[in-house]
Amino acid sequence: VPIPCYLVALVVGALESRKIGPRTLVWAEKELVDKSAYEFAEAEDMLKTAEDLVGPYVWGQYDLLVLPPSFPYGGMENPCLTFVTPTLLAGDRSLSSVIAHEISHSWTGNLVTNKTWEHFWLNEGHTVYLERRIGGRLFGEQFRHFHALGGWRELQNTINTYGEKNPITNLVPDLSDVDPDVAYSSVPYEKGFALLFYLEQLLGGPDIFIGFLKAYVQQFAYKSIVTEDWKQFLYSYFKDKVDILDKVDWNSWFYAPGMPPVKPTYDMTLANACVALSQRWITAKESDLGSFSSADLKEMSSHQLVEFLALLLLEPPLPVSHVKRMQEVYDFNAIHNSEIRFRWLRLCIKARWEEAIPLALKMATDQGRMKFTRPLFRDLYNFDKCRDLAVKTFLEHRASMHPVTSMLVGKDLKQDQ
Repeated sequence: VPIPCYLVALVVGALESRKIGPRTLVWAEKELVDKSAYEFAEAEDMLKTAEDLVGPYVWGQYDLLVLPPSFPYGGMENPCLTFVTPTLLAGDRSLSSVIAHEISHSWTGNLVTNKTWEHFWLNEGHTVYLERRIGGRLFGEQFRHFHALGGWRELQNTINTYGEKNPITNLVPDLSDVDPDVAYSSVPYEKGFALLFYLEQLLGGPDIFIGFLKAYVQQFAYKSIVTEDWKQFLYSYFKDKVDILDKVDWNSWFYAPGMPPVKPTYDMTLANACVALSQRWITAKESDLGSFSSADLKEMSSHQLVEFLALLLLEPPLPVSHVKRMQEVYDFNAIHNSEIRFRWLRLCIKARWEEAIPLALKMATDQGRMKFTRPLFRDLYNFDKCRDLAVKTFLEHRASMHPVTSMLVGKDLKQDQ
């Protein structure tokens, strides 16, 4: 099966495998192989669902490889063998959406490929869309909307970090003289997804829109394309709805920085509990802190805990008294789910809680997934009490980091070599 050259990768190591499906083995070092086999057991269900949505899986085998912790990404969709970070090993399969994402790349990215990195959203926006469609089929439509809304918050967070006028927040950025690794962010993923989700709602719903996606994959399979190719095909597929498509502000969606010009509609059923609890903490005075208890989280899934913390991170920092109380009643320090732990530690550092400094430094250096390591180091650097310690810790660990991680954290901490 022909593939673009960036999808070729080699792995060398003392690896063992476990069969977890008719076309799937999990590969890892022996210490992690059984845990990984349990964590990724849903792979075949996800593959079947994806085939049902967008057509046959052309690659034959779909194996998973768990890399050492310094691997800088959540996953990399190398055909036949997805590479993933060990930070997905939560023990309860709750971070398996990354597997759905990498499986989806088998169609969008590996089969239909962006011609240049300016058009990276064609790979990532469609893959996030497919990943969430798989989640919707397996866990219900409310689950899909909940994750879609989480993605919108993630986009808000990224745009807050880079600035709403920053041209690298364009869906189609100009990357002349820009290293694509430096421009890398959640924008192509989440702004790309938001555009597709908005179009789905505009053009008649999920069943109608998946017809387009399936036809798009067939039309451009084994080709590298640009945004204009995609848009022309969209117009020809929906030729009876051109008047609707002409109302879309394409220029702003593609070429304007900041948040998209339109926000899609989200089902709030699963998000409401997260919003309500985050609002209680945001508005709580010192005298209200006694009203919180571990019962607050009794009905919440780990996905909802992630969203609760993500909402708090979009707000001004909480007082230290609040994060201390949160630790007393919820004991977030005892949670090892990487997505929850990452947001909790960011919340503590932003609140200037000194007891969290060693925990945040530990998470930033025990693993090297840039999604976690870069924001943790940035927050530590911005906390005057531990700026020097953050820089010192980075310099001590720099040699054992992946080169891309080391380069980008170096820029964040003003330690460019």
